[in-house]
Amino acid sequence: MLSTSFRITPQRRVILEELRKAESHLTADQIYGLVRVRMPRISLGTVYRNLEMLSRLGMIQKLESGCAPKRFDGRTNDHYHLRCLRCGRVDDAPIAPQTALEESIEGLTDYKIIGHQLEFIGLCLTCREKSETGSDKGLR
Repeated sequence: MLSTSFRITPQRRVILEELRKAESHLTADQIYGLVRVRMPRISLGTVYRNLEMLSRLGMIQKLESGCAPKRFDGRTNDHYHLRCLRCGRVDDAPIAPQTALEESIEGLTDYKIIGHQLEFIGLCLTCREKSETGSDKGLR
């Protein structure tokens, strides 16, 4: 999958390290903030370009959902996500991918299914607690 011209530059190495040690799914701006601590002269553009390249090469996952900011995931194995509608937080869902779902859909259509993505949406605990205490208006 990697082309012979692809190199792991020091910038790419640091971006990958920071993304893989993160406990959440970070935006490019958050990754930039972490990488900049280690590489103060790196530009935001360099971080964005490298995140896109690493995503295209399958070394990280890019998570896009509507108008929410893109987030990046250092885990590339198949897994599902949970997204908070209020704060945008994204976590890994604690269930295994359902390959039987792909087989069912393929049997009902003329598509050759090559994979699927599933995102559960709701409110994280912090946002729910804010709603319950009345300190935050909006979704309940």
